[in-house]
Amino acid sequence: MPYLSCNLPKYPCESDMWDSLKCERRPIVVYGMGNGADKLIRRLSEYGVEIADFFASDGFVRGHSFHGKRVKTFSEIKETYPDFLILLSFATNREEVIDMLLRIDGEYDMLVPDMPVVGEEYFDREFFNKNYEKICSAYELLADEDSKRAYASIINYRLSGKMSYLLGAYSEKADVYSLISREMSVKGYIDAGAYNGDTVREAVEYFPSLRRVYAIEPDARNYKKLSAYANTVSKPSVTAINAAAWCESRTGSFNSSGNRNSSVSGASFEHKALTVDLVRIDSLTDSGVDLIKYDVEGAEMEALIGSEGIIEKSHPALIVSLYHMSRDIFALPLYLSKKYAGYKLYLRRTKCLPAWEIDLVLVPNVDKTQSM
Repeated sequence: MPYLSCNLPKYPCESDMWDSLKCERRPIVVYGMGNGADKLIRRLSEYGVEIADFFASDGFVRGHSFHGKRVKTFSEIKETYPDFLILLSFATNREEVIDMLLRIDGEYDMLVPDMPVVGEEYFDREFFNKNYEKICSAYELLADEDSKRAYASIINYRLSGKMSYLLGAYSEKADVYSLISREMSVKGYIDAGAYNGDTVREAVEYFPSLRRVYAIEPDARNYKKLSAYANTVSKPSVTAINAAAWCESRTGSFNSSGNRNSSVSGASFEHKALTVDLVRIDSLTDSGVDLIKYDVEGAEMEALIGSEGIIEKSHPALIVSLYHMSRDIFALPLYLSKKYAGYKLYLRRTKCLPAWEIDLVLVPNVDKTQSM
């Protein structure tokens, strides 16, 4: 399957994937179940689009029903319909699953709807046209062609639902860290949204000079795993904090799911609401910090506001997730470039369907030599 063009879509955008689905005459079948499919069904109902059937991978088909329809195998779908359109309703970054989906897409028509992780604001043609100038302004802020290529591929994908736009515009995770010069001597690191410690492990591996890590994770189950990991590490010192990064320090409502979709910002999917400590990152340390990572499920703006003091004092490199809400792709780069001068902005996306795992990397123009 060829990789499609990486230029920004033309303005005004006159049609998008949702418009094409309204006109679709073939049976529409949904691959996958669960929260993602529930949200997709709600969205399709707004357009009067009906779903003919649901199917799942063979290992997940056990004769059960979903939204009143028996879940079929893909073989049954092919036997039932001579021609059909597939909508993917789940996310994956597993190489073998992505390869399987690409094979299916090579034989049958498949679309991958862009479903916001948080909120109900969809990146459709109306949203694109309304925010076109902001989208272009954020694009122009990016420091290299790889960033612009990835950015444009995401915008094209979100409007079309075609996975082809995503095939050639992704990077390896190490490429994200490689943008931050090893000469910067990263000794102090704050990980907001540390999950089970996986991104702390990555940073420890990539930055051998690390001395001190503050790892923030609000979900109780994830925090338990994070703490267990922190207790096994002697160098660097890892302090696990059971809280959510926010614009002020207080208690607040938290939507727990036990995975990366846990959110303090009002996630789209169903979660169990709990009370959790909210903390300003500014309050964690008076020492210098060299790197802050934000992956806080839609609360990135609030977490950045709660970091203003430490950013202005230490000028750390920043890694900020851009995919939880539709407007993150332009609103966060525009905010950060206006708020903090002296940074180069890069965008990288690791391989994933749909277009999740998008990082904005802000690198200080001058190498830092501060330590904690």
